[in-house]
Amino acid sequence: MRPRISAAALALGALALVMPLASPAHAANGDFHYRYTGLDGQPQPGVIFDPPSRRCLVIPEAANPGSSSPAFGPRNDTDSIAVVYTEPDCTGESFRLRPHGEQTTDRLLLRSVIFS
Repeated sequence: MRPRISAAALALGALALVMPLASPAHAANGDFHYRYTGLDGQPQPGVIFDPPSRRCLVIPEAANPGSSSPAFGPRNDTDSIAVVYTEPDCTGESFRLRPHGEQTTDRLLLRSVIFS
């Protein structure tokens, strides 16, 4: 005896498979600011506009611990929680920054960040 699958059940199954693909990508709305030491040794501003959520972002100017200083003084002007890390690839010590937060101290160092 072969089980019968209705057309409605097939359509519903196909819709369930396609829906996750059709959902919009989530992003933190707003900007994430930080500073880094430029080639001239002076502080330079850095910013990430509308960063993606749940994806580790390495700060490009501070990506290589062997040849660059960490970024510092982050300010989270997004609508999501940001977790900054002292090492690339969201490793090392971490610190949470509230959405729409105040400027942090220059002693807060980071090389990567992830948004909720």
